[in-house]
Amino acid sequence: MTIIGIPAGWPADEDAARDVQRELRGRIVLDEPGPAVGVGHVTGLDVAYDDERDLVAAAAVVLDARNLAVVEEATAVGRVSFPYIPGLLAFREIPTVLAALAALTADPGLLVCDGYGIAHPRRFGLASHLGVLTGRPSLGVAKNPFTFTYEQPGPECGEFSALLADGEEVGRALRTQAGVKPVYVSVGHRVSLDRACAHTLHLAPRYRIPETTRHADSLCRRALTEALAGT
Repeated sequence: MTIIGIPAGWPADEDAARDVQRELRGRIVLDEPGPAVGVGHVTGLDVAYDDERDLVAAAAVVLDARNLAVVEEATAVGRVSFPYIPGLLAFREIPTVLAALAALTADPGLLVCDGYGIAHPRRFGLASHLGVLTGRPSLGVAKNPFTFTYEQPGPECGEFSALLADGEEVGRALRTQAGVKPVYVSVGHRVSLDRACAHTLHLAPRYRIPETTRHADSLCRRALTEALAGT
């Protein structure tokens, strides 16, 4: 089993990581609509941790956007590359996520992250970070609210309310299934908020969580279990 090491020059403390965020944040593209819904590929990304052994497993699962069938899967296991600091969680997992993406042979298309994009204290969460680094359109679909205010959306599928940070709409609380808790959608890079929400609804035909995240969550957990069995 190959374990991805921490890249040379990777930020080692909070100040260095914030500097990187500030530098990369200026490269976010917010004026593109993004890929059409139901066309091409969408790739779910997720990670699982074992903090005792300082390991993180990342999964990238490519789906056919037309029918949500799995096209390809890839995983990577690496060392946790940064301390746990809220607002800087992307620095803990990005090297391993990039390794999983690099292992794919299919075009990933749109990246769908289990996390946030610009709905972030410094408007640069995981989905934005990965989008900028890869140049690919990306969005974040989070399971839990973060540091913003919002009203509960209506009870029906497709209803939403704005996620507000200092009065700015940075995402939406979106109901993907009638009568269940919303998910929290935000733009990462090169996709509009309307299109990000449309993709999320398309990717969640049966469950609250998009199929991209469901597949990637299961796969990264299996990869971590296999990695731990081999240590």
